Amino acid sequence: MSARVRFIDVTNDQAGQRLDNFLIRVCKGVPKSHVYKSIRSGEVRVNKGRSNAMYRLQEGDSVRIPPMRLPDSNSATPVPPATFPVVYEDDVMLVIDKPAGVAVHGGSGVSFGVIEQLRASGAETRFLELVHRLDRETSGVLMLAKKRSALISLQQVLRESRGHRYYDALVIGDWVNDRQHLKQPLLRWLTKQGERRVRVDKSGKAAHTIITLKKRLGAVSWVRAELKTGRTHQIRVHLAHAGYPILCDDKYGSDSVLDEYHSKGYKRMFLHASELNVPHPTTGKNMVFKAPLPSRFNKLIQELEQDK
Repeated sequence: MSARVRFIDVTNDQAGQRLDNFLIRVCKGVPKSHVYKSIRSGEVRVNKGRSNAMYRLQEGDSVRIPPMRLPDSNSATPVPPATFPVVYEDDVMLVIDKPAGVAVHGGSGVSFGVIEQLRASGAETRFLELVHRLDRETSGVLMLAKKRSALISLQQVLRESRGHRYYDALVIGDWVNDRQHLKQPLLRWLTKQGERRVRVDKSGKAAHTIITLKKRLGAVSWVRAELKTGRTHQIRVHLAHAGYPILCDDKYGSDSVLDEYHSKGYKRMFLHASELNVPHPTTGKNMVFKAPLPSRFNKLIQELEQDK
């Protein structure tokens, strides 16, 4: 237990982070529900005033952190080193092909993420931060910044929808239209266990996903999703709301379908970040990063084609 109030002055390297993400990093191991409760109650303060989780910190901000239950350093789970397929790397950015089942950051019962695993494997980069996120069970292209300037530039590109993000997904049902725009607003909320959930709600934030049919596979359809905005669980919730949940989605899909495919040995959600196009943060050159479909993804497609 951290028995005292702490005050942290935000450095240049920390500026630009959202308050909730900053606290999750600083208070490693503290349940997210506790972090968000501390923000809502006003126990967490920025420059002596109340703030909200979405506030982006500025250099020189003073953050008050109340006493929080922290993990015992003597019993901390060691971070297993890991290397990931590198799609692209230079002196300001790193792009990897993240496998399904690997968390991008700690929290929600996970004590470490991609960055901690990279450092445990010997990565010597002093600065390494996620440009964007992928759900734990989503595989594919993941960008990390090796400099604060690159992080700010790339995140701005994604916020302004100047980048292009494409995903492959297998969904339950016979997708009707060759191309369809899904624009339902999305609202994020927390369960009693502190897990993030999202639902379509008119009071939510604007969201836009473009779905293109790739192939009909009987009771399953193979579609491509293009993100025009980057809301939490956006593709998953838009597709589920449209009546086509992603295969093996344990949050927004069917439990019976999940059990059926688990019994066949398919224990991942079938969503894959296949392509990302962004301008390089230094040169401005258009960069195209691609990650091929994982073997299990291809194997299921082949089986479904045979069963048609």
